[in-house]
Amino acid sequence: MTQETKSTELATINRQIDALREQLRKINSDIIQHVERRDKLNQQVQALRQEIAEFKKERDTLNESVKILKQKRDEMREKIRPYIEEIKVHSEKIRELKEKRAGKNRHELQKQLDAIEWKIATTSLDLQEEKRLIDQVKQLETQLIVYKKIDQHSKKITEIKSELKGYQQQADAFHKELTEHAKKSQELHAKMQLKFAELSKLRDEATNLHVQYLLAKEQIKPLHDQLSYLVEQRKLLQDALREEFEKTKKSKEQEIKDKLGSQAREKLQRGEKLDWQEFQLMVGAGSDEPETED
Repeated sequence: MTQETKSTELATINRQIDALREQLRKINSDIIQHVERRDKLNQQVQALRQEIAEFKKERDTLNESVKILKQKRDEMREKIRPYIEEIKVHSEKIRELKEKRAGKNRHELQKQLDAIEWKIATTSLDLQEEKRLIDQVKQLETQLIVYKKIDQHSKKITEIKSELKGYQQQADAFHKELTEHAKKSQELHAKMQLKFAELSKLRDEATNLHVQYLLAKEQIKPLHDQLSYLVEQRKLLQDALREEFEKTKKSKEQEIKDKLGSQAREKLQRGEKLDWQEFQLMVGAGSDEPETED
């Protein structure tokens, strides 16, 4: 291989080394970016997990509260049930009594009764007429008893409802509170679902970055091996060129010395005087020549 060929090959290797180093620099830069972005995403994932855990804790507390409130409401409704049944009984009695009422209303019956009683008390009647009026009074009183019984049942219903009102208010309060808690729990669950979706997306992105980081790392070793090989080849070429340069240099120096020594010898043969340097060159030039006998 000629010196020119070696120089050309050395320039090619230098370009390849520069290209490999640039490629390695870019890969290392990419690795740093992948790691930084991956770690940042992992931090965001951890923050989201913490946020989700807090939402879950709050939601679970609300759900437990809903469970307790529902139990209290149902217990209160269970207490209410007998009262409701009793109201139903009295209401049924009122319905039955109303079916037994005569055509006239209570006011008309009472007015008619008062008139008959006043007539009996203030009028002189024969026995038959008095008996007829007394029978009417009994009929009217019987009809009015229906209204009195209706009043009694209505009064009882009012008393029960009054007693029931406190229980009903408590049951309604429990129901209202558990409804509010259930709504908040559903809202928190919806927020958790959104956070889970965001977390999944970030985690997938972080995983993808980690895969890219691993793939980039896998590229480094063969590139380093290739770079080491090229650096070694460059060193061999540089050593060969240096050795060849030294040989050429020595050859040229020797050629000059031989030429100057020959010139000094010719000068001496012409009887001219030599200076010390010319003498040394003549002796040095002649030292390489084989010795001859006089």
